[in-house]
This record gives sequence, C-alpha cells and structure tokens, in this order.
Amino acid sequence: MNIQEFEYNAERAADLLKVLASRPRLMVLCYLTGGERSVGEIAALTGLRMASVSQHLAVLRSEGVVERRRAGTTVHYRLRDPVAHEVMAVLERAYCHGDTRTSAALPPVRAAASQG
Repeated sequence: MNIQEFEYNAERAADLLKVLASRPRLMVLCYLTGGERSVGEIAALTGLRMASVSQHLAVLRSEGVVERRRAGTTVHYRLRDPVAHEVMAVLERAYCHGDTRTSAALPPVRAAASQG
C-alpha cells in the first residue's frame, strides 16, 4: 500500500470512528448488529426518545453506516457498511451483552490511554 492509499484509509477510519464516538449512536448500533429494527423498536430498546433515535439514525445514514427501508408508515434500519458491521461486532462482544466478565476485564479507555 502506498502512502496515498494509507492516508486515504486512515481518513476513512477516522471518519467512521467520529461517527461511532457517540454513546446513543453506539446503543442504536448495538441493537442493529442483530438485524433490521424499526425506529420504534430501537427507541424502546435503548430508552431514547423516538425523535432522538431518528436524529442519530439520520447521521448514521448520511455517513453510509446504515440504510433504511419503509414498510407503510414504519421505517426500518439496518447496518449497511461492512466495516462498521465488523467494528460493531467486536464492540458488541465486548460491551453489549452485559457480560461483566468481558467488560470488567477491559481497562477503562481513558485510564489505558494515560498509561500508554
């Protein structure tokens, strides 16, 4: 890989991480790793207001992370970006299942960063 390709890929990775760097968006995406969900389902599962869920989904859609499908008056979303799907699969295994053995074994990110 030449330097231009490396820089381009680094920029794409940084852009994805910026989009993911939101607690509500991560909550939404954790539920979407299991498959397509409606806005109402996501709101009920996350405890977020539907308007907030819709705003976060709009950001994710504008960045190409998710795509939507209309079924009558219901809008369903699913993960679209395969790289985001892989990243979320890793995060889901580590954090989304409430497995305290896994998440407790991981150092807090800020603490780990200050040690490096």
